[in-house]
Amino acid sequence: MGSIVLLGLVAGLGTCLGALLVIACGSLRPGALSLMLGLAAGIMSAVILCDLLPSSLEYGTPLLALKGFLGGTLLMAALDLLLHPSAPVARPGRDYLKMGYLIALGIALHDLPEGFAIAAGFAAAEKLGPLLVIAIGLHNIPEGMATAAPLRYGGCSAARVLAINMLISLITPLGTFVGLVLVEASRTFIGLLLAFAAGAMTYIVLGELAPESRRGSKTLAHLGMLAGFLLILTLGFII
Repeated sequence: MGSIVLLGLVAGLGTCLGALLVIACGSLRPGALSLMLGLAAGIMSAVILCDLLPSSLEYGTPLLALKGFLGGTLLMAALDLLLHPSAPVARPGRDYLKMGYLIALGIALHDLPEGFAIAAGFAAAEKLGPLLVIAIGLHNIPEGMATAAPLRYGGCSAARVLAINMLISLITPLGTFVGLVLVEASRTFIGLLLAFAAGAMTYIVLGELAPESRRGSKTLAHLGMLAGFLLILTLGFII
């Protein structure tokens, strides 16, 4: 269990990497950001279609999978409505700080079901767990950037920004631990958690990653999506 929780931490630390990129570079060029977001969207899409949904049906009934999928989707939609702030405009630093803290809270809550996904992935199939760690880790990089940018614009020090993102990164291994406990209590939770993770990740891809990736460059975004999808298909044959 300890090694799986540690891998959950590795995935969670993607937020810290994103924060470091903002601190070091200020911000990525639109084309580079489109490529990275597209890559994350492609990877997560492939994991959902090729691994999460088939495995959830294998370990549970279609009705259970549908309930889990809808639960994950609705949870992410509710979190977005409650916690996702509007796009930043030229405002005083205090408003940027408030926005940064709201984004941090929203991302922390988003990361909990991602930890569930890692736990269920390792319980379902040996190769699914590592694929989810890669996918979630990449997805967490732009999330870390989204948290760090308004905090830096609001006057937060680099050390404080990193500390906040480090706290956020701990939520993923926490979710992994809770997920493993649930799976140990009853194997029925495997199919439910896998479907729940598929729903949550589908909302992230369709509601956040895909639209944002096209803002800078549609061509690079689509190339990133294709590359990410093919990467997971290739890894599926190797692992």
